Amino acid sequence: MTEPATRPTDPQGQAPRSTPLEGEDLALIDRYWRAANYLSVGQIYLLDNPLLREPLQPQHIKARLLGHWGTTPGLNFIYVHLNRLIRARDLDVIYICGPGHGGPGIVANTYLEGTYSEVYPDIAQDADGMRRLFRQFSFPGGIPSHVAPETPGSIHEGGELGYALVHAFGAVLDNPGLIAACVVGDGEAETGPLAASWQSAAFLSPVTDGAVLPILHLNGYKIANPTVLGRMPDEALRTLFTGLGYEPFFVVGDEPEAMHRTMAATLDRAVDRIRAIQDAARAGQADGNRPRWPMIVLRSPKGWTGPKTVDGKKVEGFWRSHQVPVGTARTDADHRRILEDWMRSYAPETLFDETGRLRPELAALAPAGHRRMGANPHANGGLLRRELKLPRWQDHAVDVPAPGAVTAEATRVLGRYLRDVTALNAEARNFRIMGPDETASNRLDAVFEVTDRVWMEEIEPYDVGLAREGRVMEVLSEHLCQGWLEGYLLTGRHGLFSCYEAFIHIVDSMFNQHAKWLKVSRELGWRRPISSLNYLLTSHVWRQDHNGFSHQDPGFIDLVANKKSDIVRVYLPPDANTLLWVGDHCLRTYDRINVIVAGKQPQPQWLTAEEAGLHCEAGIGIWRWAGTDEIGLEPDVVMACAGDVPTLETLAAVDLLKRAVPGLRIRVVNVVDLMTLQSSKNHPHGLSEAEFDSLFTRDKPVIFAYHGYPYLIHRLTYSRANHANLHVRGFIEEGTTTTPFDMVVLNELDRFHLAIEAIDRVPGLVTRAAQAKQDFRDRLTAHKLHIREHGEDLPEILGWKWPYETRGGEGKPAGDR
Repeated sequence: MTEPATRPTDPQGQAPRSTPLEGEDLALIDRYWRAANYLSVGQIYLLDNPLLREPLQPQHIKARLLGHWGTTPGLNFIYVHLNRLIRARDLDVIYICGPGHGGPGIVANTYLEGTYSEVYPDIAQDADGMRRLFRQFSFPGGIPSHVAPETPGSIHEGGELGYALVHAFGAVLDNPGLIAACVVGDGEAETGPLAASWQSAAFLSPVTDGAVLPILHLNGYKIANPTVLGRMPDEALRTLFTGLGYEPFFVVGDEPEAMHRTMAATLDRAVDRIRAIQDAARAGQADGNRPRWPMIVLRSPKGWTGPKTVDGKKVEGFWRSHQVPVGTARTDADHRRILEDWMRSYAPETLFDETGRLRPELAALAPAGHRRMGANPHANGGLLRRELKLPRWQDHAVDVPAPGAVTAEATRVLGRYLRDVTALNAEARNFRIMGPDETASNRLDAVFEVTDRVWMEEIEPYDVGLAREGRVMEVLSEHLCQGWLEGYLLTGRHGLFSCYEAFIHIVDSMFNQHAKWLKVSRELGWRRPISSLNYLLTSHVWRQDHNGFSHQDPGFIDLVANKKSDIVRVYLPPDANTLLWVGDHCLRTYDRINVIVAGKQPQPQWLTAEEAGLHCEAGIGIWRWAGTDEIGLEPDVVMACAGDVPTLETLAAVDLLKRAVPGLRIRVVNVVDLMTLQSSKNHPHGLSEAEFDSLFTRDKPVIFAYHGYPYLIHRLTYSRANHANLHVRGFIEEGTTTTPFDMVVLNELDRFHLAIEAIDRVPGLVTRAAQAKQDFRDRLTAHKLHIREHGEDLPEILGWKWPYETRGGEGKPAGDR
């Protein structure tokens, strides 16, 4: 285990601390805050005349006023006080801005500290650079109005509220010297994910992790309504957060001088409390109970320091300040006068010199180098990322002497591989597994041979697998699992999120936001690549024996397929050895979202380790050992499959057809990498037209058994020459608590329906194989009668095995995976 990071001390051996904020220091802090506010307003409104060297004219003002003022002055207030604390104590701090609408403030502060101009040299620290800074904000060809990947120092896109605090906790895991100062807006605090995020402290180790300092910013209003927490009295809030396990400190008011003094003293107290908790725990002197971490409740007016009223209506301290308080400054002279008076109230001539640079005495207030929050390496995690140490996946492979000769639980096999990944990276402390209380249920429990579940609440003597430190994090909230992992990845580490397939939908929008973040980050040269977000979806749609219809939904794949092709990958390994290859591959990738769907139930194993490697490298291929087509001749029918259960049913259907229709030329194509079905023009893993035709032919019927909703296969292949002959069977929203085979029968994905489909589609076969088709229908009837009588599948289904001891052939190469 790595030693916790140390921090500088003064000659007496005590951690340095700041002094009370008074006199000239207070005046400088206030001026810096005014500079940030000035730049924030300028970004929302101005195209030109950035220093107000002349009276505002219509042409100086943007035609479309976009952005949010209301939360911004409070965010600026917090930023400048964190700067003071960082300088005084040499702290390692990142700033997580929950109110994504505060984009103008975070951009302003990173500009003032110099980071912005280093990242974007054309936005220089002078009058012309300030003009460019203002012009680009919420402007075509510029930057978004939210705190986004383009914003230095950010790991959090706040456009969708609810995830700031969970990202902060993910960032400090295994970062013992880091403090994540996380501003939570009171509108955001009303969301379910944010409400659950307060529980993250139950998983935070004061020995090996850093600290989160939540700052609940109560300015009282959302877009057009008051906020729930904003209307709660302080004592009620104190009770609420004390009950949640925090020690709340309050900063309340609207008079700047008093608020500066109080905020400075409160931040000192909060950091003193953090250090006391960590020092005691790291010295082995903690009492063993969960620490009571500090948090700050900041009450300040919405739109603080802006216009008090506009057109006789209340603005400051009310929801009207939320976006653009003065809405028609370009066309209305009175509004333009209000805007100019507002901006001049910050006295820009005292903040910036004649060249437009921040005055030296103010520039000196910002931390230096990597201590600047906009330049902190943890907020550009690729700078810190180290490759995982990975075992040879082949060492965990299942011995498969012949196709279908043995059975195994694919995810249990993967669990043993992940156990070794965990052990190999124990010292580096850069790999974690997240999941909603399902690691053992999903058959990954081999990891518990080398680690425990982290848990900071009380541990009873009879509890199993709980410890103050652990590499596995389980909580019954998919939002928290996703958010922790995102924060962990964005700060340079690696991980895996295991989840029941149906309930990964809970994080649909979080997936969307992370995909957007990666898409934009890849276009920014200064953002370094981060490890991929890896999902393992198991307990999938086809095997929900305990739960039934509510747990049967494979639609997450459809959502993933909507994203930019260079970001997403979807893998459907048919057995344990292919799952091992896919898992190993995904842990080696970066700047991707990898979705792996694999069952946990005992299933026949098809490929040796060598065959699995070749097949997965291609992503798609012909299983010559399974079919009857001859080299040099086109098949009569292509039986394609993607997913473990569809593969089983396809091979069983092939067995039926071989017996019922001798001489029928059948080709079996298995798909591991779903994106290979797309054109190479649309996805880097896609097959060329020639490659696709060589597998699926240009005019023969293709019966495609697919894990999810059939429409997606049609969507991926709509432009292919043989699309009209592609007949897809998959989940058609039929389900219940029933037998495994009955689930596929209900959705017409079973071997009998697949065989009947082939008979119906191959020209001339309907008459030739009429008796076989009738036999398959009779066996479906027998199945229904049997399960209703006995509660389990027919012996011929339970006992079916691939009856041919054939081996040979490789997947058709389709380029680098």
